[in-house]
Amino acid sequence: MAKEPVRVLVTGAAGQIGYALVPMIARGVMLGADQPVILHLLDIPPAAEALNGVKMELVDAAFPLLKGVVATTDVVEACTGVNIAVMVGGFPRKEGMERKDVMSKNVSIYKSQASALEKHAAANCKVLVVANPANTNALILKEFAPSIPEKNITCLTRLDHNRALGQVSERLNVQVSDVKNVIIWGNHSSSQYPDVNHATVKTPSGEKAVRELVADNAWLTGEFITTVQQRGAAIIKARKLSSALSAASSACDHIRDWVLGTPEGTWVSMGVYSDGSYNVPSGLIYSFPVICQNGEWKIVQGLSIDEFSRKKLDATADELSEEKALAYSCLS
Repeated sequence: MAKEPVRVLVTGAAGQIGYALVPMIARGVMLGADQPVILHLLDIPPAAEALNGVKMELVDAAFPLLKGVVATTDVVEACTGVNIAVMVGGFPRKEGMERKDVMSKNVSIYKSQASALEKHAAANCKVLVVANPANTNALILKEFAPSIPEKNITCLTRLDHNRALGQVSERLNVQVSDVKNVIIWGNHSSSQYPDVNHATVKTPSGEKAVRELVADNAWLTGEFITTVQQRGAAIIKARKLSSALSAASSACDHIRDWVLGTPEGTWVSMGVYSDGSYNVPSGLIYSFPVICQNGEWKIVQGLSIDEFSRKKLDATADELSEEKALAYSCLS
């Protein structure tokens, strides 16, 4: 029997990431090849014409799974009945802007979208925040949508996770699909900690530790970490535009694994509401290793954390606590 369509909201849908993301969703990359979808596309009034152009192209592509498109600049109409919300829209930092100015703009955007989601989204709506500062935007959204369970509000660090997998695969000249269990800890910023201490590679003679195969501690604790941390900036330098197709693809990965489950023995990185695991202060949206089952994520427990890692976990937590304080100061 055919499944009921799932309603998926994409905010900032006329932008670069949105333009890369909506065809992936319509093609079944996010929710599976047998899951019909209805897309809800939201953008700001100055982008209304471009948004309509995206809708026209979605119609022209004749995606069999796409059962409808709502393209609007009205936040209530966009949020009504949605089961999944991918929050790509936000206020980007422009030259000469202070962090507080950017934060204050995003606080007001996420405050209004939070209340629309809370009042009008379907029960048990799953939310993924992509727009930067992603962790803190997700925290603001949680604050202003108190009836949405905290476990349903997440932010995207899967892009960083996938970047880490890519770097290991390039270094070892192996298939990226044979590398698993890297971890991104903390903030989706340059303070994040890409950790390979528990990562493995599938080889003809069984699974081997990434550390053992790379056999270069200086690279793993130096260039590998900075490359992943600064990959976004490197792409802007090369393309003169920020990461779009990789961000869209990893947003699909994040939702797909959350909804359909992670493979046995594999974890992924998600920015989730901290419960104090690994001595990370509770009350932050922080990236942890998680496994997903039956539409729920769970933090992987009991991983050993060495002294080098501990300092990195604490440093990115400190940055998130500062961001949180800055965001809350914009509310007063």
